Amino acid sequence: MEITFDVAVLLFFVALLAGIVDAIAGGGGLITIPALLAAGLPPGAAIATNKIGGIAGSTATTLHFLRMRQIDLKRSRRMMLTTFLGSLAGGIALTRIDSGVLRQVIPFLLIGFALYFLLSPRVGAEDRAQRITPVLYAATLAPLIGFYDGFFGPGTGTFFAISCVTLLGFNLVKATAHAKLLNLCSNLASVLFFAASGHIVWAFGLPMLAGQWIGGTIGARLAVTRGHQLIRVLMVSMALIVSVKMLLER
Repeated sequence: MEITFDVAVLLFFVALLAGIVDAIAGGGGLITIPALLAAGLPPGAAIATNKIGGIAGSTATTLHFLRMRQIDLKRSRRMMLTTFLGSLAGGIALTRIDSGVLRQVIPFLLIGFALYFLLSPRVGAEDRAQRITPVLYAATLAPLIGFYDGFFGPGTGTFFAISCVTLLGFNLVKATAHAKLLNLCSNLASVLFFAASGHIVWAFGLPMLAGQWIGGTIGARLAVTRGHQLIRVLMVSMALIVSVKMLLER
């Protein structure tokens, strides 16, 4: 498919905004996928092409968090591997299983998480004692959320961040940093799968790659400098927006 210069510029700026939002709270796909659909891509191609921008934003965000020493790569290696494998399995399952059940359940989970953060203002303000070890997290939650991202997707960053806060004891900035690292792994698996299956429209994906790279860097800087309160407000907002959108689509 060909793309005009005007559409490419528009997609770049849409992706830049999405990259900022996604780096702080997740949910950037709510901005980019409708833009790709409006640009003329069919739904399957829009979802696949969106992963190009997603991996760019995740990479830029992760690199910034690494420079700010918010990510412990040594503790995260197993989580990265199992998230990647889980997402790959989810992408394969997507071609064989109906995702209708997830569409029914996920909005209520996200609303529950949003209410939890609203009613617990100190959650994620500082590090706490971990409830499970990184090894156990890598064996259970990481591949499960990775599978969900490959199979369905909305709210993945929220699931990673909240599980890092509640189970690994991370503060919200550190949890967001590790969520982007793991989201990068799941996005990489999805991009490899979609590229191999020929669903990605690269002419539309490249402007979004550039936009989300810049937006991801800006968003990561805001997350580090503004900290817990900014992430909390945007995370609650995006969880509710994703939930409402999914409920309306039903």
